Amino acid sequence: MISASLVKELREMSGAGMLDCKKALEATNGNMEEAMTYLREKGIASAAKKQSRIAAEGLAAILIDGNSASIVEVNSETDFVAKNSEFQDLVNETLKAVISNDVNNVEDALNLQVNGSTLNDLFIAKTSKIGEKLSFRRFAKMTKNDNESFGSYIHMGGKIAVLVLLEGASSEVAKEVAMHAAAMRPKYVKISDVPEAEVEKEREILKEQAINEGKESDIAAKMVEGRIKKFYKEICLEEQPFVKDPDVSVKTYVKNNGGKILDMIRFEVGEGMQKREENFAEEVAKQMNAQ
Repeated sequence: MISASLVKELREMSGAGMLDCKKALEATNGNMEEAMTYLREKGIASAAKKQSRIAAEGLAAILIDGNSASIVEVNSETDFVAKNSEFQDLVNETLKAVISNDVNNVEDALNLQVNGSTLNDLFIAKTSKIGEKLSFRRFAKMTKNDNESFGSYIHMGGKIAVLVLLEGASSEVAKEVAMHAAAMRPKYVKISDVPEAEVEKEREILKEQAINEGKESDIAAKMVEGRIKKFYKEICLEEQPFVKDPDVSVKTYVKNNGGKILDMIRFEVGEGMQKREENFAEEVAKQMNAQ
């Protein structure tokens, strides 16, 4: 038996109709990922429709210090707290701790010493003072040589942060690339970075779409290869049309400015996390029943 809540969740993820979502879940025994694939194969859901639901609030931030750079995401429960100076101070302390120490994961980072206590103790103290749960979700670090350039960009006051590393080109060019990545949401730098399993899954979906459109298998195969190229343009930074000059790719833009792209990290606050839904009517009812 497929529950109404499961149908509702798939509808929000895919944008498909309720009946289509129910049919997809029934066909896949309630498996959400397989149901999403089913809808895509039938051409009902678009490729990336709400698959990464933005959930937690907070800030993504970047610190560059000479040839080192760090990028972090720190979460709060509400956007209001994310604008609080106490919270912003916590983000800055987290950045400084990460960039100054050799750590590889959040657990180790939380054990770092900050002003006589651990970073974890600082999070606990700030949580108590601010009154919301605060969490250190993730971080990444980059280092560069003297012939390389960092480019960074913060969008929407810290909702999106992008850090880019280029060889040969200037920091101004690197910043242009970071701004592009903030807008166009690439997942990878180049085609060879895309896991083969992800490519094969996309190829199978595209093949099913072509067959469902009534195409012969040989024609469907050719269509798939053409659509795979489009797929790469959507998810690979180098292949994307440069936002300020769509006639050239980002790779060509950087090359024309004497460089090449070495790395890119893009954090969007709350991506892939389940959003807490508020139901005002239910909340009022609970309070009335509690009286």
